[in-house]
Amino acid sequence: MAVSVQQRGEDTGLVEKHPCVYIVTNKKHGTLYIGVTSNLPARIWQHKQGSLAGFTRNYGLKHLVYFECADSIISAIEREKQLKNWHRAWKIRLIESSNPDWNDLYRSIV
Repeated sequence: MAVSVQQRGEDTGLVEKHPCVYIVTNKKHGTLYIGVTSNLPARIWQHKQGSLAGFTRNYGLKHLVYFECADSIISAIEREKQLKNWHRAWKIRLIESSNPDWNDLYRSIV
């Protein structure tokens, strides 16, 4: 289940550093990339700017369509590995269970 990354501390404002697994794409039912990060807003900004060389930049994967936060970076990495081993249809169902229109969720995390 996806958990919002927007958590507030007492006087700290938005807590950006929280382990998350995420899925980015270039379009609805397009190429999918699953990643893990401890700072989701910063990582998605990097994808949007194309500053990360490799697969995501080569395929123009800039739209955050799914994310879930974990209690630790270890559990986030375990979940990432699990999702990467899923069939594509399962990944699509996961995305559409919380984001049926494949909207870019970036604005909801900043």
